[in-house]
Amino acid sequence: MDAEELRLLLSKDGLALLERTEAQLDDRSDVVREVSRLRADGHAPALVAAVLSQARLRRRARAKFGEFAAGMLFTEAGLEQATRLRVAAHHAGRMRRAGIVSVADLGCGIGADALAFATLGLEVTAVERDEATAAIAAFNLAAWHATVLHGDALETPVDAEALWFDPARRDGARRLNDPGDWSPALDAVFARAAAQPAGVKLAPGIDRALLPADAEHQWVTDGLETVEAVVWTGALARPGVARSALVLSDEGAEELTGEASHPEPGELGEWLYEPAGAVIRAELIGALADRLGATGVSDGIAYLSADRHVETPLAQAFRVRETLPLDERRIAQRLRELGIGELEIKKRGADVDPAALRKRLKLKGDGRATLIATRVGGRHRAILADRP
Repeated sequence: MDAEELRLLLSKDGLALLERTEAQLDDRSDVVREVSRLRADGHAPALVAAVLSQARLRRRARAKFGEFAAGMLFTEAGLEQATRLRVAAHHAGRMRRAGIVSVADLGCGIGADALAFATLGLEVTAVERDEATAAIAAFNLAAWHATVLHGDALETPVDAEALWFDPARRDGARRLNDPGDWSPALDAVFARAAAQPAGVKLAPGIDRALLPADAEHQWVTDGLETVEAVVWTGALARPGVARSALVLSDEGAEELTGEASHPEPGELGEWLYEPAGAVIRAELIGALADRLGATGVSDGIAYLSADRHVETPLAQAFRVRETLPLDERRIAQRLRELGIGELEIKKRGADVDPAALRKRLKLKGDGRATLIATRVGGRHRAILADRP
């Protein structure tokens, strides 16, 4: 977003038009018709483009921010990297439980985490080097006790007990693979985090070799999506916890901690478990197996199996019907015999394209099931199962 577009949006007429336009738009709206209608009403083309772009961003933002999105402004890049509201609330709660009173969000983007910190009563200083994005953060935080500064994340002086970092990993539409190219660079972030209590948000697929050994590493799954890894340092790192997996859902939060471990393989039982992504990323599959009384299904495969069902947010469970060779013709024949017309296909350790396979199977019938293509005891198998 450039400065002129932002100026138009933040004008009294721009904000009023945005509110009216957003209320009238839905997923079926004809954008060309909306452009024509707004321009026919006498609105300048640049304002129309800015308002429609922002209205679409707000609608997308509801998935992350719920009703808060209706009062916020966004950029494409800012919305993509912004922390989901439920996850940001977890970050803020971590700060509060550690006794933190003030926090500096260094590289705040549109202000998602800063908003969560402020709503819990923390004194927030947010720093953002992109001027337009800083202005958007100031707009989003205007109702809260927060100060937004336009400046460099590491060079702008701040006075806070704890720091929060979410290094930008994109340059426009281009993803930056080298952590030295991130903004701010990862080594510089960790150097600052070593000197002061901090949380550093990273992508869940971060190379674990890059993470500092003297910190807590936490992976987070929200719903069914693994969304981040966070490095906690100083007073924000819990004593004796080197790594953890946190699963957030509408029902609350469930956490697993421990040392990296993988389960011994065993016989396929009546139940198959698929660990949450946070458990897999944290390499806590062995700890989860111990909790469930389960074994692995094969070396190097992140599925677990047991003869009893244990309800847990840390894994999805499937009741095993039968096991078939991973042979498309045999699978198709069996599905026809069972009248399976709706099939969920999952895979791990098998070269299968679920969408292409589903199309070739030509499903027909009223039944439903889950097909899991994987290895069992080192051999490729197709497990036919049901969700409980």
